[in-house]
Amino acid sequence: MRLVLVGPPGAGKGTQAQFLAAHYLIPHISTGDIFRANLKASTPLGLEAKGFMDSGQLVPDSVTNEMVKDRLTHDDVANGFLLDGFPRNTVQAEVLRAFLAEKSTPLEAVLELAIDNEIIIKRLSSRRTCKECGAPAAANLEKCTACGGELYQREDDKEEVIAKRLSVYEEQTAPIISFYRSEGLLITIAADGEVAEITERAITALSRVHG
Repeated sequence: MRLVLVGPPGAGKGTQAQFLAAHYLIPHISTGDIFRANLKASTPLGLEAKGFMDSGQLVPDSVTNEMVKDRLTHDDVANGFLLDGFPRNTVQAEVLRAFLAEKSTPLEAVLELAIDNEIIIKRLSSRRTCKECGAPAAANLEKCTACGGELYQREDDKEEVIAKRLSVYEEQTAPIISFYRSEGLLITIAADGEVAEITERAITALSRVHG
């Protein structure tokens, strides 16, 4: 299974990516992990990215594209992969399509986790974090269940910040949704409910392209 996972922040992409990768026996490849691996190993691409980051600049798509393409040459992608966080725009989607076409391994599906913004805002703004150990906690708790530390709300979990992130996501990612819909690859499922239900929903939907 060669799969791209898309969805807004708070849709549960990271969680579903782990379960789906395990189900299909394919690697879960996130852009964050690729960046960290290249930076840690001081690869030429990692050093190039570090140069931009150290000067306070955004790492250009060209560097990210090359990192992803390099990762997709590793042996563990022989049976497929799950890409999470890439592509982020239509130019990257076209780069990915061309690269996979060269290898005669085109994408089989793009799975969109769809969920109402109101649910995401409620879900994320109710999160609390322990000041002591950094563990996540529910808003109805007074102390951290792991260490007894004081809980607080991170800036990223405040409603106005979440709303801004969702707005940016929609602006950047809406064209990708249209791109993959026109390619006939887009499969959309509802991402509300219990984690296991969503995973089952995803596997059922994907069975249409991958028995």
